[in-house]
Amino acid sequence: MSMEFVCVSEAPPRKMFVEELKSVSMKMHTREQARDGEKQPKQPEERSVSKWDPTIDGYLKFLVDSMVVFDTLEKIIQHAFYPSYDEFRNTGLERCANLEKDLKWFKEEGHAIPEPSSPGLNYAKYLKELSESDEQAFICHFYNIYFAHSAGGRMIGKKVAEKLLNKKELEFYKWDGNLSQLLQNVRDKLNKVTEGWTEEEKKRCLAETEKTFKMSGEVLRLILSRS
Repeated sequence: MSMEFVCVSEAPPRKMFVEELKSVSMKMHTREQARDGEKQPKQPEERSVSKWDPTIDGYLKFLVDSMVVFDTLEKIIQHAFYPSYDEFRNTGLERCANLEKDLKWFKEEGHAIPEPSSPGLNYAKYLKELSESDEQAFICHFYNIYFAHSAGGRMIGKKVAEKLLNKKELEFYKWDGNLSQLLQNVRDKLNKVTEGWTEEEKKRCLAETEKTFKMSGEVLRLILSRS
């Protein structure tokens, strides 16, 4: 009696949506910024940080505008227009309080703290409007802002501190608790929130990635400003 064995191939594991967000965002980097980057560097902040020539005045502008952006993000989450935003309250990734401490330190060191400028104000305004008009697109900004700061942002902070601050580590680059676990908790929440999205909603979220890089890049470019 012959026996037949039928091999049943297992379906590949389903890709979680946060992995798709990460994949798209990595492609928005230049080769100098990330191994998987696909863009050619056009703006000065798109080059390797080792080639940057930052200034204290520019760095303060960047910190002030970053404060505006993070303050707006945190207020949007605290006063959720969509129920899904409730998931992202008190994640431990919040930066506003830490930035306040850093700006206070700079002031005590004798530096004049500038007023917020167009890049930060424009981004904050856009986020506020987007948070009420397009839940999916807003989530894209939420992901990219916080996760970019925890990765490339930390590297930028370290390099700038070496050049300008005698290696002082700012509070902006410190987190209470284990950062890897905080990030994983947020990844889990993002996957939970996006699980019920339609394919069209997911595509709309992913398509917003380019906008996040454009507007974040304008804020980042302030580090290199000289006026």
